[in-house]
Order: sequence, then structure tokens, then C-alpha cells
Amino acid sequence: MQLSNAEEQLMQILWKKKRAFMKDLVEAYPEPKPAMTTVATLLKRMQDKQFVNYDQKGRSREYFPLVKKQDYFSRQMNGMIKNFFNDSASQFASFFTQQTDLSKTELEELRKIIDQEIKKK
Repeated sequence: MQLSNAEEQLMQILWKKKRAFMKDLVEAYPEPKPAMTTVATLLKRMQDKQFVNYDQKGRSREYFPLVKKQDYFSRQMNGMIKNFFNDSASQFASFFTQQTDLSKTELEELRKIIDQEIKKK
């Protein structure tokens, strides 16, 4: 299941805060802040998608993420590699390293990360 851009923006806030009431979520938005009803609609859709849930605290709801940020972005990256790069990590790596204008130092850091992963396997 995927999030819309608006839902993903709200998830970013919730991942950062870990737990928050709706007023805190609205406050965390940059200007112009969305209406409370807009955030309520997004939260309901995200709850239906099982990305968030809440604890009832009196008359208020304290929302929290059900999906970890790392898990979500890992799924997104894997989906992107599958859909745009024929499920080929090497095609993705080639595109990424050629199109992102990385410095020599950044490329060397990537090589170190890859070398470490190779040693683990």
C-alpha cells in the first residue's frame, strides 16, 4: 500500500514526533498550514491503510505510526527498482551514480558501503 504525497508529508511529521495530537500535527506543518478537517481526512485514510492508529485520551486522539519510516522507504525503493529499472539493482546503481552528480568522495563512500555489505554476505 502506498501513501499519497499529502499523506507522506503527514507521515514524515508523525515519524518525527512519534506520537501526537491533531493540533500538534497541524502546528508542525509549514505555512500555509492545512485545515484541521484536511488533516483529519488524511489521518482517517492513513488509518484505513493501516499506517497510523490512535489512543483515545479523553476527548482527543493521540496518533502514532504503525509503519516504521525505514520499512516504508525500503518498500518504496524496492518498488521503484522493480518498476523503473527492470528489477535490476545494477541498472538503478548506474542511473543513480550517473544522474545525481556525486563527487569523487561520495562515490568512494558508496564503494565502502558496498564493500562492507559484500563482506557480510
